[in-house]
Amino acid sequence: METAIQTEQTATIREFLQQRIGAEIAFTDEEDIFKLGLVNSLFALELVLFLENTYQVTVENEDLKLEHFSTVNNLSDFISRKKGL
Repeated sequence: METAIQTEQTATIREFLQQRIGAEIAFTDEEDIFKLGLVNSLFALELVLFLENTYQVTVENEDLKLEHFSTVNNLSDFISRKKGL
């Protein structure tokens, strides 16, 4: 069950992605944003910085796994784990 914090994280992450890739591009929170071609390597770095700055977490080298970053829901789950929620 998703908590209120996770719901807020998901909304914040989605908003960041929509602002960066364009509001007219539709995707769900479960769709792989890499497979859809919405994220390239440079944008992935921006995404990491966004997560670190927004959620005051450190993304370590061992955290850089595609499964953590592939969907909005995976990103939110990753942040929850990093914050111990």
